[in-house]
Amino acid sequence: MSQEIQNIDSTFLNEVKKNSGITIAVAIIVVLMGIFAMGSPFIAGVSLAITVGFMLIIGGVGQLVFALKAHAGLFSIILAVLTVIAGGYMVSNPGAALATMTMVLAIYLVISGVIEVMMAFQIKPVKGWGWALFSGVISILLGTMIWSQFPVSGLWTVGTLIGIKLFFSGWTLLMFGLTARSIAKEIA
Repeated sequence: MSQEIQNIDSTFLNEVKKNSGITIAVAIIVVLMGIFAMGSPFIAGVSLAITVGFMLIIGGVGQLVFALKAHAGLFSIILAVLTVIAGGYMVSNPGAALATMTMVLAIYLVISGVIEVMMAFQIKPVKGWGWALFSGVISILLGTMIWSQFPVSGLWTVGTLIGIKLFFSGWTLLMFGLTARSIAKEIA
């Protein structure tokens, strides 16, 4: 057993051991949701657009209540109303909202990729600069691919990427849960 494991507080280890099963169960659910999103990217993307729309509506109503109660002024009221309208538009037109999110994502990927490439060349003598360059080039390629295939890419991009993110987040959580269970058993 390593020195690091021996130095871990026993109360913490008891909690880890107790909760590793829950961690593993949640991880499996997240992995399955990722697989579902990748298998049905349009449904996942539209669901995300609707969810964001409802969040904007709720947030806008909250802003409006605050603006009115706190006498925050006309600009606060206008901002709140715009937020509610934007959310309502997303809920009532999830396809258009999904298309907009796809275009924003494509633009973000290209711009962030260009910046990553420039940063990579700035740090070029440092070990690992090639990975920054690689990441930037991949971002530019993904953004360009999404842009060039629009509007078709709007049907799959957001849902697929959310699915990939959920899958890898769930996988990471699963590995953490299994490792925690293994460490707890090793110490016990």
